[in-house]
Amino acid sequence: MHAGRHISIETIGAEAQPVIVIDAFVPDPQALAQEAAALRFGPMGPYYPGLRAAVPTPRVATFVAPVAEAIAQTFGVNADLGLIEAMYSLVTTSPAQLRPIQRLPHFDGCEPERLALLHFLGGCEGSGTAFYRHRATGFETVDKDRLGQYETALRRDVAENGMPGPAYIAGDTPVFERIARFEGRFNRALIYRGQSLHCADIAPDASFSADPRFGRLTVNTFLMGVPT
Repeated sequence: MHAGRHISIETIGAEAQPVIVIDAFVPDPQALAQEAAALRFGPMGPYYPGLRAAVPTPRVATFVAPVAEAIAQTFGVNADLGLIEAMYSLVTTSPAQLRPIQRLPHFDGCEPERLALLHFLGGCEGSGTAFYRHRATGFETVDKDRLGQYETALRRDVAENGMPGPAYIAGDTPVFERIARFEGRFNRALIYRGQSLHCADIAPDASFSADPRFGRLTVNTFLMGVPT
C-alpha cells in the first residue's frame, strides 16, 4: 500500500451490502488522466450515458493487484480476480437527452461474484454514486432468482407511475428509495457488487464535456471473482 492510501468498508441498506471506499487510490492519478486524454473515446452500448475508451490490460493490473486481498476478504472471493473489462468513461449526455433506461438505477449483472471498481479521476465535483432500494419488492440487489419478479414489478411501476422525466436520478422517487450516496472525489475508488441497484449521481449543472481533461472522467472496471 502506498503512503496516503486509506481504505474503509461501509455497509449499506437492509441487505448490508459492503462497499469498499479507497481514498488516494493510486499513487499517480495524473498518469491515468494523461493516458485517457490521448485516447479516442466513442459510444459503447446503449446504457452508459456517454463515451468510453478501453483501458490497456497491463494498466489494470497496476491498480487492481494492490487491493485484491482487500476485495477477496470483503466479498468472499479468491484474490485471483478475473477481468471482464475496464474503460475510461466520460458522462456526456445532458439530462434532456437521456434515454428512458438511463433515468433509472441499474445493476451490472446477477452474479454475486461480479464486482465493480469505480475510480474517480476528474470533473467529479458535486457528483458521486448512489445506491437504491426498489420500493415494490424491497430489493437492493438483483440475482437470478429475483430477476423475474423485479422485472415484472418494474413494468407495473412504469405502467402506474410513467417513466421518470429527463433527468439523472438524484434521490428518492415513487419507485426507488436511495439508501446510500458516496461523493465523487479525485482519486477515490468505490468497489461494490454489480448486482446492487445503483446509478451515477450527476448534478444538473455538471459539465458534460467530451474532453477527458474537463469532463467527468472515471475508470470503470468490472471483475469476476471465484467464491472461496
